[in-house]
Amino acid sequence: MQDDRIIDAARQQIVAAGLKMIEQKMIAGSWGNLSIKINTSCCAITPSGRSYDSLNTEDIVVVDMQGNKIEGALIPSSETPLHLAVYEAIPEAQAIVHTHSIYASACAAMHKPIPALIEDLVQIIGGSVDVAEYALPGTEALAANAVKALQNKKAALLANHGVVCWGSSLNSALMTAEIVEKAAQIYCICETMGGAKLLPEADIAVMHDFYKQHYSKRQTEKGDEVLG
Repeated sequence: MQDDRIIDAARQQIVAAGLKMIEQKMIAGSWGNLSIKINTSCCAITPSGRSYDSLNTEDIVVVDMQGNKIEGALIPSSETPLHLAVYEAIPEAQAIVHTHSIYASACAAMHKPIPALIEDLVQIIGGSVDVAEYALPGTEALAANAVKALQNKKAALLANHGVVCWGSSLNSALMTAEIVEKAAQIYCICETMGGAKLLPEADIAVMHDFYKQHYSKRQTEKGDEVLG
């Protein structure tokens, strides 16, 4: 019964987040995907080939950590291997957002990392957003390359594709995707104006540590990090 309530809450959050991503132009049509880890055995994930403005809670699929469907009538996202690989490699990850936002995707298409140029980016990421080596969408190779690029960070660019972000909740993963897109846009603008001046490495470490030790905990106290 407890898992049923958690699954229902996760499905509702995913549907709401999908609509928000459309409003923010972070996805188009059925591209991109979202998931929430229910427990160590399964996660809820968006279905394949369905537009986010037409999704309802019953459309969200539940799969086990081997990718087998447990609940739902639809086919799970083709990027399910990516989500499962991140959950396996990063135990702290409780939700994942994969977007095709324009500026982050532009950086991914150029195979250019988003450098440490604004404070909110380094607070969350701890430095640059690096580029995963190219692989075909939906493949185990893409998943492995993404995990390698993430390392100790909450976001990575997928070469010629988009961006993947994780968080301790769907809200925090979505916030990270928003910050990455903003930083990518600033970076692209700076590149046309002579280039950005990057933050000092020592300051990056201080700001990232402050976020981890203090600010993220304040978000948790406000309920931003809690499922359901």
